[in-house]
Amino acid sequence: MVAFGKKLKERQYPEWQGYYINYKFMKKKVKQYSQQIQVGAQDRRNVLKEFSRVLDNQIEKIVLFLLEQQGLLASRIEKLGERRALLHDKRDISLISELREAYRAVGQDLLKLLFFVELNAVGLRKILKKFDKRFCHRFTDYYVTTRANHPYSQLQQVFKHVGIGAVVGALSRNLADLHDCHGSSLSIYDQPSICLQDPVIDSIKAAVDRLTHSTNFLHFLGQHALIMQEELPTPTEQQNGDQRYHFMSLLLNLVNTFLYMVNTYIIVPTADNYSLSLGAAATVCGVIIGSMAVAQVFSSVYFSAWSNKSYFRPLVFSSIVLLLGNTLYALAYDLDSIAVLLIGRLFCGLGSARAVNRRYISDCVPLKLRMQASAGFVSASALGMACGPALAGLLQMNFKIYKITINEDTLPGWVMALAWLLYLIWLWISFKEPDHDIEENQAPQEANPEPVQNDQMEKGLAQPLLSNSEEKQNDNDEYQECDVSEEGSEDSNKPVTSIGSAYRLLTPSIKAQLLIYFMLKYSMEILLSESSVITTFYFGWSTSAVAIFLACLGLTVLPVNVVVGSYISNMFEDRQILLAAEIMVCIGIFLSFHVLVPYSVPQYVCSALITFVSAEVLEGVNLSLLSRVMSSRLARGTYNGGLLSTEAGTLARVVADGTITLAGYLGEDKLLNVTLIPSLLICIASIAATFLTYNTLF
Repeated sequence: MVAFGKKLKERQYPEWQGYYINYKFMKKKVKQYSQQIQVGAQDRRNVLKEFSRVLDNQIEKIVLFLLEQQGLLASRIEKLGERRALLHDKRDISLISELREAYRAVGQDLLKLLFFVELNAVGLRKILKKFDKRFCHRFTDYYVTTRANHPYSQLQQVFKHVGIGAVVGALSRNLADLHDCHGSSLSIYDQPSICLQDPVIDSIKAAVDRLTHSTNFLHFLGQHALIMQEELPTPTEQQNGDQRYHFMSLLLNLVNTFLYMVNTYIIVPTADNYSLSLGAAATVCGVIIGSMAVAQVFSSVYFSAWSNKSYFRPLVFSSIVLLLGNTLYALAYDLDSIAVLLIGRLFCGLGSARAVNRRYISDCVPLKLRMQASAGFVSASALGMACGPALAGLLQMNFKIYKITINEDTLPGWVMALAWLLYLIWLWISFKEPDHDIEENQAPQEANPEPVQNDQMEKGLAQPLLSNSEEKQNDNDEYQECDVSEEGSEDSNKPVTSIGSAYRLLTPSIKAQLLIYFMLKYSMEILLSESSVITTFYFGWSTSAVAIFLACLGLTVLPVNVVVGSYISNMFEDRQILLAAEIMVCIGIFLSFHVLVPYSVPQYVCSALITFVSAEVLEGVNLSLLSRVMSSRLARGTYNGGLLSTEAGTLARVVADGTITLAGYLGEDKLLNVTLIPSLLICIASIAATFLTYNTLF
C-alpha cells in the first residue's frame, strides 16, 4: 500500500501544491523533535511551543489562500450577475445556456476548493495524531481547545469553511432562476424542493456534508455498521460500476444478518421457562442466551479471515452450523439435557457470519451504493431484533409429533432450523462468488489515482482563479526538502496481521470509544436478557407480554435513527451527542433500580425505554467517531475496525449474560439491583473517558 504522505501529495492539485499542509515537512519535524528530546537537546515545553508555531504557520497559509480563492469566486459570481441583469428582459436561449454553463464552471471551481480544504483537514488530523502517538502527549487536546475556541480561530476556517455557504447559496439561487423553476415565480428559499437542483450543486452539497460530517437518516443508520471508508477523499466521485457487485448476493448477506438476529433474540422470552423445564434455575437463561455470544467471540475472527478468500463457503458453513445448532436446541427438551441445549446455542454462535456480511458490503459494493447497503445491514439487524421476540410470542403451541415435543420452548429452535434450511437452498442456487483476483489487480491502480481526470472539472478551472496564486508558489520552498523515503515504513497502509498489531494502533481516543461501545452493549444485554425473569418476578407477565415488550423496544430503532440522523446530528457535534447520550443511558440505568418503594410497571418500562433508546443513539455517534479516529490500517484485512467493535460488543454481551447467571445465585429478588450496579459503574467510567478525550474527537 502507498504511504499516507505520498497519497496526500498525489491527490493535490499541482498548481496549488504550495498551499497545502506540508505533511512530509511536519512529519519530519515530529521526528526531529523526538530525537532532540531523547538526547536532551530540547525539553518538552519548548517542543510544544515550537511545534504549535509551525502548525499555526501551516494553517495560516491554508486559510489565507482559502480566503483569497473565495474572494475570486465571489468576484466571478458578481460579474456573472451583471451579465444576467442584462438578460432580464430577453429570452435568448443560447445566452441563457451560456450563462448557466458559466455558473456551473464557478461551481466546479468551488468543488475543487472544497476538496482542497478536505485534504488539508485530513492532513491536520493525521499529523496531530502522529504527534500524540510519538510523544505520548495529549497535544491534540491542547491545540484544539486553544485554537478552535478562540474568537479569531483559523482552525475553524479549515474545519467549518466559513463563507463557502454563501457562495453555494448564490450559485444555487442563480442556477435555479436560470432554470426558471419550471415556470414558477417562487425562489429556492420559498420552495427549494420544487426548483431544479443542478448536478454541480448536488456535488458541492455532498462535499460540504463530508467536510462538516453532516448526515441524514441513511448515512446515520449506515454508521452503525462501521464499514470504514477511504481516509483520503478522491477529487471526483467514482460512479463506475464494480465488477464484484451482485445484487442477489448482497440481498443474501442482508437476509443472513436478519435471520441471525432473529435467531439471537427469538429465545429471550422463553429461555427462563426452558431452563426451569430442564431442572435448572430461571436465571440460567443468562448462560443460555450468552453461550451464543461466547462462541461468536471466536467465530468473528475465523469468519473475518475466511472472507479474505471466499464469501460463499463461509456463508454455507454458517447456514449448516446454525441449522444443526437450532435442531439441537429444540431436541434438548425431549432429551431432558441442559448440556444439549447449551451445545446447540454454542453452535449457533459458531455460525455467526456477521463479519462476512459486513466485509462483503465493504469490499464488493460500489462506493455509490455502500451507504445504502450499510443502512440495509443495520436495518436488517434492527428488524431481526424486533421480529425475534415477536415471533416467540406467536409460537404458543403444545403438541407432539411422534416423540418430538412441539411447544413454546422448542418451537423457536424448529422454526429457525427450517428457516436456515430454506436459506441454505436459496444461497446455493443464487449466490455469486465475487472474483477476488479483481481486487488484487485493482489495488495498485487505486493506490495511485490521477489528481484530476474530469472534463467538467477541467472546464471549470478558469484562469482568474489561478492568476494571483501562482506568484506564491515559491514562498514555501523551505518546506520542500523532505525525504520521500521516510514515509514508507511509518505510514504504511498495510492491514494489520494480528490482534497485537491492532492493539498497538489503539490510541486513547479509540480505547475510549471501544469502552463506550462495550458499555452500551453491556447495558442493552442486561436489559434484554433479564427482562423475562424480572417481569415475571415483579409483574407476573406471560411469555406473550414479554415478547410484545421486547418487540416494541426493537421497533424504536428505526424511528429513533430517523430523528437523530435527519435532525439532531445536524444541530450538534457528534461528540456533544455522544456525551448527552451517555448521560441519558446513565439516567436510565439509575431509574431502573428497585429501592424501597414497590417496583411498578411504569418505572420499569420508562427506565428501559430511556436506556434502550439512548443506547441506540449512542451507538450511531460512537461508531461514527470510532471510524474517524481509527487508523486507516484498520479499514481492511482480517483484524479490521469492524472486527474490533464486534469483539468489544460480543465480549460485553458475554460478560452481561454471565453477570445475570451469577447474580441469580443471590436470589431473584436481588437480581435487578446486582446486575445494574456494574452497568452504572461502567457507564460512569465511559463518561469520564469521554471527558478525558473530548477534544480529540473531531
